[in-house]
Amino acid sequence: MSKTVRPPVEHCQTMADVRRNIDALDDRIVALVAERSAYVAQAARIKQSADQIVDNARIEFIVDRVRAQARAAGAPEAVLEAAYRAMIAASIDFERGEFQRLRQEA
Repeated sequence: MSKTVRPPVEHCQTMADVRRNIDALDDRIVALVAERSAYVAQAARIKQSADQIVDNARIEFIVDRVRAQARAAGAPEAVLEAAYRAMIAASIDFERGEFQRLRQEA
C-alpha cells in the first residue's frame, strides 16, 4: 500500500488565518491556470480542425491522472475531479473562441 503524502499546512487558530492561507493558494492557482490557458491557446493555433478541439480520451486521461494524484496527496478525489472537469469545459470554450479568432484574423 502506498503512503499518502500530504503537503504541510499551517495549523490555523482563526478564520482569518484560514482565509489568508487560502487566498495565498488561490494566487498560485490563478497563475498556474493562466499558464495552462496559454498552452490551450497554442493548441487552438496548432489544431487544424475544430473537430480536434474536444478529445474525450484525453479528458478521461487527465481526470484519471488527477484522481490518482489526489489519492496520493490525501486530497478529496471528487473535489479534484469536479474542479478539473469544470476547468476542462471552460478551457474547451476558450479554445473554440481562440480557434475561431485565429482563423478570422488569417
